[in-house]
Amino acid sequence: MIIRNQKQTSILNVLVVFFMMISRSSITRTTALRASFIGSCKHNLLKTNGNIIGSPSFRVRKPYQFTRCISSSMVANSANVGAKSVKANTNATATTTTTTLDTDGGQKIKKKKKDKKASRDKRREFIGKAKAVDNGRWSTIYSPGGKDGFSFVAKSGLPDRSKPFTVLGIESSCDDTGAAVVRSDGVILGESLASQSEIHEEFGGIVPGLAKNAHEEKIDSVVSEAIANAGLSSVEDVDAIGVTIGPGLEICLRVGCNKARELAMEFQKPFVGINHLEAHILMARLPFDGIAEYTVGGNDNIHESKRAIEFPFLALLVSGGHCQLMKCLGIGRYEIIGGTIDDSLGEAFDKTARLLGLPVGGGGGPAVEKLAKEGDPKAVQLPIPLQKRKDFDFSYAGLKTAVRMKTEKLAAERELESVDDLSREDKANVAASFQNVAIKHIEQRLKRTMDMLENEDGGIRSLAVVGGVAANQELRKRLEAICEERQESWKMFVPPPRLCTDQGAMAAWAAVERIMVGSSDIPDDQEVFARFPFQS
Repeated sequence: MIIRNQKQTSILNVLVVFFMMISRSSITRTTALRASFIGSCKHNLLKTNGNIIGSPSFRVRKPYQFTRCISSSMVANSANVGAKSVKANTNATATTTTTTLDTDGGQKIKKKKKDKKASRDKRREFIGKAKAVDNGRWSTIYSPGGKDGFSFVAKSGLPDRSKPFTVLGIESSCDDTGAAVVRSDGVILGESLASQSEIHEEFGGIVPGLAKNAHEEKIDSVVSEAIANAGLSSVEDVDAIGVTIGPGLEICLRVGCNKARELAMEFQKPFVGINHLEAHILMARLPFDGIAEYTVGGNDNIHESKRAIEFPFLALLVSGGHCQLMKCLGIGRYEIIGGTIDDSLGEAFDKTARLLGLPVGGGGGPAVEKLAKEGDPKAVQLPIPLQKRKDFDFSYAGLKTAVRMKTEKLAAERELESVDDLSREDKANVAASFQNVAIKHIEQRLKRTMDMLENEDGGIRSLAVVGGVAANQELRKRLEAICEERQESWKMFVPPPRLCTDQGAMAAWAAVERIMVGSSDIPDDQEVFARFPFQS
């Protein structure tokens, strides 16, 4: 308890008011001065003239206001030295008054707070909505055909399309550096891929800075090797250049983009900036292994070529960063039916792999899939996400958490110190149960989408499964069964496993598709985009 007489308190108040007048624009300094005179009095009582009254204290209610609470006796003692607008409540023995001092920057801070609130309210509009949909939150969208989807422009020119032409594609959106030369009739002439799995394995995930450095180290040799493997002498021999510009890790995208820009300008080649998601989708149209359902082109200006699947079709994109259902209408024209509202399927696989202590250098998905073959998919009871939402969106954040909690509970029941100590059988059961429920979630959303599309005029009956997770054999088998079990069976198209993951051929083939419709970009000032949603 701090005890002072009335004279000491009066002197103290005079000093406080004096320093408040000369430092009124500095809240922090004033508070510090007051605290230095009073001491640590927040929870103490001040005894004056035999009466116990509330001790002085300070608090800042707003960034642009200074609020001071003092006792009624202090108000009286400080009145003679010009204290500013002190309003005392005399109805109680222990009373307080409030003095509010606006700083010179008050109006600016008020505006800043208002802007922050508006931004916060804007973000709330998107809670529970798919992330990859153009709903007004992203400043840049992908629309090569303009607002109508058909107004393509060859900004950097086009190669001679009356005969098969070659495109060099470069991919560096995440952790692998890829390049490939693809001919416009769908033949992959040569490719090269530098994996970073060993670099990132010890960290349990992708480290962007290390990925960027590895891209910079390998990009020249990867491009040179792809050119050599295609039987070409230099970049001069290709007809166009395509490169992934988003979505992805910006610092990684920039490495590939800068290399492609440099080559396009040096050799005066048409340049195409590729959307990474569209590249995955279009890989389903590549006529690999002789699969060619229909023909495109075939006039004086454009040579005839084959495609594995014809527009329109339904695409299920499942990868490390995305999980979407899309109606694919044409190049650059996609209608998002549903998307993930939090984690993607690939991300959930990766985190489950890390939880179980599996090697993730080559990706968590393949590690979980391999272990799941040894387990019982019904051994661990897990919830299927979004059962109460009868829409087309996905969510894997809750399932990921449920897996962690069930696994930790299992370790506790076994009286083990950590999840790492679980037996291989237990880990296999967890992996199998997770994979089973994760795919069930896909199955439910896909069936609902199929029901909707079948009821539309000219209903779609083709499904393309693309993205890195499309390499999962259990997923392929179960989706194939769904297509076959429909009243009117669907055709399912899935690229070969090696073409499901990120590589240079996807950028090259997407550039071929863009060029065939008369679209190219200007390399000089091409930017890259972490978020690059399709036009809604």
